[in-house]
Amino acid sequence: MFKQVCHKTFSIIMALLLLLSTVSFTVEKHFCGDVLIDTAVFSSVEKCAKESFDTNQHQDVKASCCKDTLDVIEGQNQLTVKTFDDLDANQQQFLIAHITTCNNLFEVVQKQISTHQHYNPPNLVADIQVRDQVFTI
Repeated sequence: MFKQVCHKTFSIIMALLLLLSTVSFTVEKHFCGDVLIDTAVFSSVEKCAKESFDTNQHQDVKASCCKDTLDVIEGQNQLTVKTFDDLDANQQQFLIAHITTCNNLFEVVQKQISTHQHYNPPNLVADIQVRDQVFTI
């Protein structure tokens, strides 16, 4: 039971690690001056109130104080798959010996047949140990 739970947990962790190492995403940040106003990963950032007006006066303020930055976090885009032929002769020999040893390490135990499964013991007339005062210590 514990072995199965550990195996499933380890498998899920490895799958998530593979997924996170290959996914790319961007973090968008909006600054007004030196103050961070909003950060977004999967959506667009909210602009500050000064940027909502379309007049020429406020566009100059926007250009001077507000800025957007994009931080691109790129994942791995090339995964290498090695085959058995890519290994050198020593590695191939070690791998074959290891697999053969591990396969032959464990034997399948056959289910033991109980020959006395339906045997009913005889009825006891007297308790012989108590009668003879013989006790195992």
